[in-house]
Amino acid sequence: MSDFPTDLKYTSSHEWVQKNDDGTITMGISDHAQDALGDLVFVELPEVGESFGKEEQFAVVESVKAASDVYSPISGEVVEVNESLEDAPEQVNTHPFAEGWLVRIKPSDESEIDTLMDAEAYKESCDE
Repeated sequence: MSDFPTDLKYTSSHEWVQKNDDGTITMGISDHAQDALGDLVFVELPEVGESFGKEEQFAVVESVKAASDVYSPISGEVVEVNESLEDAPEQVNTHPFAEGWLVRIKPSDESEIDTLMDAEAYKESCDE
């Protein structure tokens, strides 16, 4: 059964975002997405300093089943990447909302978060 933390916002393409106290945004893929992908074997992340627009591809996750693009829920500049995923991509499977985060960005327009789904709406979209 997938986990849907209520303090996060979600996209229909299965990414999540979390606002941090320092004004940055942490992003990753949802528990539902990692479960559907299966065991991850590789994660390709952007470089610090790269910028992305809302809904632009910023990463690739590769599992034993398939490779999937990951899209930016909001626009912004990458300020940190989860380098531990280079050696341990399975962290996305075991802890998608903790050790399995992908990037932290400085948002270009924080109001874009308001357009994302809350946990209840995302859960309903996954159940369809």
